[in-house]
Amino acid sequence: MSRERRLGRGLEALLSQTESASAPVEPIAGSIQPEGGVPTEGGQASGDENLTNINVYEIDTNPYQPRTVFDSDEITNLAESIKQHGVLQPVVVRRDGERYQLIAGERRLRASIQAGLAEVPATIHDVDDRQVAEITIVENLQRKDLGPLEKAASFQKYLEQYSATQEELASRLSVDRSTVANLIRLLELPQAVQEALGEQKITAGHARALLPLGEEREQIAYCKRIQDEQLSVRATEQLVTETNRAADGLSVGGGSGPATSPRDSQLASLEQEFRVALGTKVDLRQAKSGKGKITIHFKNHEEFDRIRELLNNPPQPQSHAG
Repeated sequence: MSRERRLGRGLEALLSQTESASAPVEPIAGSIQPEGGVPTEGGQASGDENLTNINVYEIDTNPYQPRTVFDSDEITNLAESIKQHGVLQPVVVRRDGERYQLIAGERRLRASIQAGLAEVPATIHDVDDRQVAEITIVENLQRKDLGPLEKAASFQKYLEQYSATQEELASRLSVDRSTVANLIRLLELPQAVQEALGEQKITAGHARALLPLGEEREQIAYCKRIQDEQLSVRATEQLVTETNRAADGLSVGGGSGPATSPRDSQLASLEQEFRVALGTKVDLRQAKSGKGKITIHFKNHEEFDRIRELLNNPPQPQSHAG
């Protein structure tokens, strides 16, 4: 059985940082090699001496895994590949008493069991609960088949469990804080909208465009309209902008009537940028003299705290390892 003993750069980087409990925790850099795929070049796993074969029934699932549904067809296809080529990437585990707990590679483990393997190649690492949570987030962050709400839930769970800020989590994951904030904001949407997003009836872009609407009933109604009329994200953003302007009874420039001049159109575009960035209703007024004001709306203490953090701690560029 041919076994390629390599991991993706991101997972390798984090695991190499967590081997020493006394060493300071550095941000996670790079990307995770998708499970079952061809390992990335140059991703030699650190600590090959930790690689061994482990009985598949001695490995327990990862309690921090955000994925709740695994595509049965994908598992079957991966199992067939494993039958022909073996497990190309070892799973990653940690010791848990007399057993092992999975850190990364649940699809590979499930497919290996389906393929009839008694053992799988695995690397064993000494990491704590918080590090396992971070590794799991990184492994799933760039997977296209993991829904945005699942990613958001994993972020939110981490923030609550470890009393961390969005800035701290972004730094540890080596991603922009806006990535964390934009996903978590989706959890503020009504359940009906979240269900539509989870069922892929609307996209994450559509969902974010609904955030500036102040009322849940409006968000639900516009979510249905997106589906019925097959609206694009851009069209949804424009519709939300027009709705909020109509609710104010004012044009962007501060007078009544539609915003038709190039100047008003520019202000409307800027106002929409603010609304998308902050995820709430924002009014922009500017006089011909150049003076103006920005009004930011919030509906409760929680939303106020979220906006305050966004304004006080704007996203900072993150350095990414090559």
